[in-house]
Amino acid sequence: MIFKRFRINVIFRVIILTLSIFVFYYSFSTDYFFTPIIVGVVIAFEVTSLIRYIDKTNRELASFLESIRFSEFSRTFNMDGMGKSFEELNNAFNEVINDFQKVRSEKEEHFYYLQTILQNIDVSVVAYRADGTIELINKSAKKLFQVSGLRNIQGLESLSKELVSILFRIQPGQNELVSVQDDDDFLQLTVYATNFKIKDKVITLATIKDIQTVLEEQETEAWQKLIRVLTHEIMNSIAPISSISSTLSESTKNLPLTENGDLVIDKETLEEFSHALQTINKRSNGLLHFVNTYRNLTKIPQPNFKICKVADILNNVSNLMADEIKTKGIDFLIKTEPENISFTADGQLIEQVLINLIKNSVQALKERPHATIKLISFFNKRGRVTIQVIDNGPGILPEVLEKIFIPFFTTKPSGSGIGLALSRQILKLHNGSINAQSTLDKETIFTLTF
Repeated sequence: MIFKRFRINVIFRVIILTLSIFVFYYSFSTDYFFTPIIVGVVIAFEVTSLIRYIDKTNRELASFLESIRFSEFSRTFNMDGMGKSFEELNNAFNEVINDFQKVRSEKEEHFYYLQTILQNIDVSVVAYRADGTIELINKSAKKLFQVSGLRNIQGLESLSKELVSILFRIQPGQNELVSVQDDDDFLQLTVYATNFKIKDKVITLATIKDIQTVLEEQETEAWQKLIRVLTHEIMNSIAPISSISSTLSESTKNLPLTENGDLVIDKETLEEFSHALQTINKRSNGLLHFVNTYRNLTKIPQPNFKICKVADILNNVSNLMADEIKTKGIDFLIKTEPENISFTADGQLIEQVLINLIKNSVQALKERPHATIKLISFFNKRGRVTIQVIDNGPGILPEVLEKIFIPFFTTKPSGSGIGLALSRQILKLHNGSINAQSTLDKETIFTLTF
């Protein structure tokens, strides 16, 4: 017989147990030897069954607590048919489990959401302990450092020892700037750090950004503003001088004569005066030409973008420079690997930049034995189209190398100092960069990265 209510079930079991005990004591007054043994076994079974039945609630409660302890919220509790109080307990168990499931689901969604953001933002993020052990590194950081995985920040020493030193010593809320030369790429990295504590571990969270492009754009913009101001002021000063000197020069031809037909000023003095005015006029026109030349820095045409094959651009440059290079006795090597590299650019502007760089190399290689210029193109390790102009000239002094892209700076007696500045602006219009590396008495490399 099945009893559906807990109390009735317990009462029935107690009654049966009581009757069994009565039979057990009664059997001793009989002549049956095995009857007390059989009844005793039945009593033991009934007691054990009653205890296990009553302990079922405790087992369910223990199971419930273990589910919370081990975050196992997939199971449910079923105490149907055991009475109203047990139904309330059953409902309370399941409601708590459901609440925990919702909280856990929300936490998992938030964690996944934050992980997705962290892995897809364009800022490099690295979390590490005081000993350098990496706790977290996102995709941007792996791409920036060109690593598939990183266990300790000391693994970045091959990239930059200075960067590793900064990561170890940087204080919370502090910003640091570090320059990194990574093969063909020049990186200007800004590092910001903050600390937080998880249990007994202090974690440093560092965000790292390459701001080379931003710095170059700000530098170029600053120079352009300066040039506009200088151009305006110089033009305002020179234009009247040119006009007045021209007028005075003409006036000397119509000076009044005396009654005898002689000039008021003697001819020699007049010629000297006229010559001086002509000189002023010539110089004024020269300054106007000077200003108009530098004005080009602020008037670069917008690129006419289209898909170009790098090999075609290099071959065009080679054809244009072939005679001059051959006349100077310079070996000229071109290499594109792979040969089908293409990119979106204004081919004519890029050719202009390359021609300017090659002309600089030709001048640097003057009277240089075994002079060689290499024009090569490839994908760098970050997958970016790269073009390099390499010569084995005398090289560039470090203090000069820092200034070569500044407008008007030049080491050539007849140089204008705008060629490399123009080249940098053209690369900026292509969302690219240009940088230089040089080893004295060995080689100089100009790298264009797109």
